[in-house]
Amino acid sequence: MTLIAIVGATGTGKSRFALDLAHAIAEAGRPAEVVNADAMQLYRGMDIGTAKLAPAEREGVPHRLLDVLDVTDEASVAAYQSEARRAVDEILAQGGVALLTGGSGLYVSSVIHDLRFPGTDAAVRARLEAELDEVGPGLLHRRLRELDAETAASVDPQNGRRIVRALEVIELTGEPKAARLPDVPVPWRPHRIVHLRSERATLVDRLDARAAAMWRDGLVEEVRELIPAGLERGVTARKAIGYAQALAQVHGRMTEADAIAETQALTRTYARRQVGWFKRYADAAIVDADDRAAVEAEVARQAALG
Repeated sequence: MTLIAIVGATGTGKSRFALDLAHAIAEAGRPAEVVNADAMQLYRGMDIGTAKLAPAEREGVPHRLLDVLDVTDEASVAAYQSEARRAVDEILAQGGVALLTGGSGLYVSSVIHDLRFPGTDAAVRARLEAELDEVGPGLLHRRLRELDAETAASVDPQNGRRIVRALEVIELTGEPKAARLPDVPVPWRPHRIVHLRSERATLVDRLDARAAAMWRDGLVEEVRELIPAGLERGVTARKAIGYAQALAQVHGRMTEADAIAETQALTRTYARRQVGWFKRYADAAIVDADDRAAVEAEVARQAALG
């Protein structure tokens, strides 16, 4: 039974590594499948802005949990955990290797660690979301900090959805710590972790170029096509980095240059948070994503481990 998590900041080559590893495992006589752990790649039609591999680019390697949500659906880590674990169990039961691949840290942790997610209350959530719309994330984050400074420190002050969820959990359970991750998580299944890392300056240049390329590749046109599908009604999808900026451009609230610049800035910030999140995986094999020989050696090593 083998579960391998392939993690790292956006732009570090996780998808390529997963494909190479899947091929190497197949050559050793075992099937391998990728299980997506990128929250935005769950959405149908959100392809360019999420760097989702097109079917023809997957090189015959099965990929699960891509294109499973409509843009009007709300992504939920609890729902994802259930579906991803089901996919992993199916792959392992068939004698295969599951390659959990993506940069959404909480989504990865929800699968590899024994995390429990408290339930929700529609009325409480609606009230907190109304407050978020009225006063913005800053004041709600301040309230969270007053209730539980440790949890607040782990939540981006601009991530209204995460702040609302933390406040909801605290209100429902009466336990501030209920909104925190455990200091020493317990594994859900035996697993290995590969953490792809790039030097900050190299990664920043790559991410800036990647954001600009998304506009050249048709992100704005993709967004225009998603508007009739309900993108602007989506709780999660419409706020995705790149999509929110392209929407602003479509409606004339932002120039193209400003939309690209803001996407670049937010992507850099997001990548920094990803690096911080994955540093907590102390048992991960850390690989220099820009050293091709090191990457190939790690692919070979992981394939040999079975």
